[in-house]
Amino acid sequence: MRVVGETAGHARSAIRAHVYRESMPVIVVGADTETGRAIVQALAGPDREVRAFVTDVETAGRLRSHGIKVALGDVSDDSHVEAAATSCFTAVLVEEAAEDDRERSFALNRAEVLDGWARAMAASGVTRVIWVGDGPVPEVATEESAQVSPSRPDLIQQVVALDSARSLG
Repeated sequence: MRVVGETAGHARSAIRAHVYRESMPVIVVGADTETGRAIVQALAGPDREVRAFVTDVETAGRLRSHGIKVALGDVSDDSHVEAAATSCFTAVLVEEAAEDDRERSFALNRAEVLDGWARAMAASGVTRVIWVGDGPVPEVATEESAQVSPSRPDLIQQVVALDSARSLG
């Protein structure tokens, strides 16, 4: 896994590669967190399919009204997350949704939720995973993986740049 550093050069080169994959679907798991909503908004555009995985019905309605495809489910249910991520190129996993006060019926703690997300990403065929969080994350059987700290002042721009990059390597 690549942990994103403080280099602005990588972000600029990733933005230049935007045309390469702008039409490939991206899903944001935890899109009903403040960070998740900001990421969805930054990724949304006429040439990009953005999906949002949420547990909050009101947030689902607001996102749908903006043309975002929404999956409503339990973030701790691997099968819900897997189904929503199927056919996506990139998955942005907002770790806050694994540890906030929402109901999680299939996992007891953050680690179990993240393990479930890793299994769901591998099973869904996602190519690239971007973890948004500071804690340890499980290995995920995808081609590429990166982690971005939510405390970065340029968090949203960094996630967009990573999603748009030809490669994380």
